[in-house]
Amino acid sequence: MTSFLRSDRSRPVAIWLLAVAALVLAMVVVGGATRLTGSGLSITEWRPVTGAVPPMSDTAWRGEFAKYQRIPQYQQVNRGMSLGAFKAIYWWEWSHRLLGRLVGAAFAIPLVVFLVRREIPRRLIWRCGVMLGLGGLQGLIGWWMVSSGLADRVSVAPERLAVHLGLALMLLVLLLWTGLDSWAGQPRQENPTRWRTWALVFVGGVFVQSLLGALVAGSDAGFIDNDWPLMGGALFPRDYAGASLWATIAHNQASVQLHHRLGAYLLLACALTLSWLAWRHRYLPLMARRLALAVGGAAALQAVLGVATLMAGVPVWLGVLHQTLAVALLGLATAFAWRVRRV
Repeated sequence: MTSFLRSDRSRPVAIWLLAVAALVLAMVVVGGATRLTGSGLSITEWRPVTGAVPPMSDTAWRGEFAKYQRIPQYQQVNRGMSLGAFKAIYWWEWSHRLLGRLVGAAFAIPLVVFLVRREIPRRLIWRCGVMLGLGGLQGLIGWWMVSSGLADRVSVAPERLAVHLGLALMLLVLLLWTGLDSWAGQPRQENPTRWRTWALVFVGGVFVQSLLGALVAGSDAGFIDNDWPLMGGALFPRDYAGASLWATIAHNQASVQLHHRLGAYLLLACALTLSWLAWRHRYLPLMARRLALAVGGAAALQAVLGVATLMAGVPVWLGVLHQTLAVALLGLATAFAWRVRRV
């Protein structure tokens, strides 16, 4: 039996954590598709255990449909929807919730096994505990988000969607960082350069920009002002101000979209600058410089994709691709930040 003190790294643990990170990425992608297809409110109850089983009879399907027909989204948006159409949106939401359960099982069960076998490096055990807690909290946050659209709204509250996505992205970053630490072990020494700080600042910038994107998604702000570089034919949207400061930040479509655009411009400039400077600094490890180039390329592609998604009126496939690349950019930025901290 392996001792806790045997080593500061474990390749099997690393593979497990990186595999769970891939599942979290898949969950974010499916979640984006669920939102874009208007499916997120099709299941009106939170049943963590029994909800894993979908309706198995015509009577059960009609019962679920009847519950959906009582919420504002059906009454104001989808009135007259057929049972067949309801099944289509139900399966999206059910798949998203099932994937969440699978992520939980894929993390919790191997965690117990690795702890019993004493294969997790001691310095990483507390991080695994934090990630387990975040995973459980994500389920509660998900229902808190869905519940906001069951009574007085026809969709979920944008700020709750941003919290839900933000927690998933935090979990993804922790999984990637901890997985890389488990693979490589403790560094011989920390890299003393200022790259450590700037790389982490950039990770934070990608995270904030992703939250701004969630506000755009939650308020359906991508369906207005579909011209670029102007907005509604103007440099500054005429209907920028919301009813209040909070409405301007989180609920007003024009202001929310403008904030996301400005964030994208700033992030792209930072990504290209980081990529150029990192490649020129030969004292950085080659892998770090290659990751920096990948960050710059991904940011540029994401900017182009964002404009295309907006101007096309946010078709589902482009919207999902845009969100997927955002998560990939966050992953690359995380890997770069991890690498430049090590000599």
